[in-house]
Amino acid sequence: MAKRLKGSLKNIQFQLSVPGDKSISHRAIIMGSIAEGMTKVTGFLRSEDCLNTLQIMRQLGVEIDDDGDTVIIHGKGIKQLQESGKPLYAGNSGTTMRLLSGLLAGQNFKSTLIGDESLSQRPMDRIINPLKSMGANIQGFANTTLPPLIIEPVEKLKDIKYEMPVASAQVKSAILLAGLLSEGVTTIIEKETTRNHTEEMLEQFGVSLNIKGKTIMLEGGQQLIGQDIDVPGDISSAAYFIAAGLLLPNSNIEIKNVGINNTRSGILDVVKAMGGKVIVNILPNHYSADISIETSQLLSTNISGSIIPRLIDEIPVIALLATQAQGTTIIKDAHELRVKETDRIQAVAKELRKMNANIEETYDGLIIHGPTPLKGAKVNSYGDHRIGMMLQIAGLLIPANETIELEDADCVNITYPTFFDEIERMSQTEKTDKN
Repeated sequence: MAKRLKGSLKNIQFQLSVPGDKSISHRAIIMGSIAEGMTKVTGFLRSEDCLNTLQIMRQLGVEIDDDGDTVIIHGKGIKQLQESGKPLYAGNSGTTMRLLSGLLAGQNFKSTLIGDESLSQRPMDRIINPLKSMGANIQGFANTTLPPLIIEPVEKLKDIKYEMPVASAQVKSAILLAGLLSEGVTTIIEKETTRNHTEEMLEQFGVSLNIKGKTIMLEGGQQLIGQDIDVPGDISSAAYFIAAGLLLPNSNIEIKNVGINNTRSGILDVVKAMGGKVIVNILPNHYSADISIETSQLLSTNISGSIIPRLIDEIPVIALLATQAQGTTIIKDAHELRVKETDRIQAVAKELRKMNANIEETYDGLIIHGPTPLKGAKVNSYGDHRIGMMLQIAGLLIPANETIELEDADCVNITYPTFFDEIERMSQTEKTDKN
């Protein structure tokens, strides 16, 4: 579906809460399902991706109740899952497919993981290779590394010492979940520190880990115990409204209860480095905060190295910020963006150029010269929710007499089903000048 977007907003005074963290929501469902006893999840993100994970766990024999407010999971234990009898549909979710590949690799039944057209084009060798090293019988479609993934039962998995060739929290998580069903101690050495939601949640469910720097060690055979999980707001979803608050003239936006896990909060560091006016008020739970943003005159910056895994999903909207910043912003070491829901490096450069941005595509990143005024255009999300939401925020900046038409706008439902509703609600807070 194409959507015509409203532009030229200013004088915005707006407060909102963003949906629950997607990464934590996935993991809460998976770990609650393989725990002993009941797990209660509040703040669960009811997006297409996370609901696909929930449905798969139900197919595997887990009783899950969802009243629209709280999710109650009646855990079966890690060795009591049941064969589905039909393919397990991950939709567009690479997180679902990769994490569940690790969990299912050591089960005593056959599983087939399938995805939508986009996910079916994303290579899965980065999980197939380490899981095979652990003794898993896993292969892609027609002996390729593409989904569907077929996982045959094995007698047991073995531990490995695995040096990560790429920085990927999904790969790390798949290996850790497989490690629960292996013999001995599984050791992972990260290339760069990636988001640590899996490690934190495993520990919350009672699993003992030995973490030293970039090395993570897990002894197999440990049992998870049901917990109460409160999912904070997703900082990746908040990023679009952080950008709006910084870029819309004479505006102030407050976002409530946003998760600020240090392995995910790189965008806050970048915004501050660019001169953005951001106040982070940490809440008593210490893992989430209320974030206030004011209109700011932004400066260019360089983004590379160890910070990249901490903001990999936010790079499209950071690129938008850079189009309005003074000077040249350079983003590199972000080749991972080439193998997301779409080639995000290419998509960001191509679509923002349509809107008059001065942006160059490189092998592993972007070079953005700013500031440049944006203009109306017909743009495409390529079915990628993060590209679609970034382009919506860009559309807010075009002149009032121009329009922007976004192709395949529905893809934002993958992460943020109420996104366009929030944009409309925000536009209604615009204060008109009375002079």
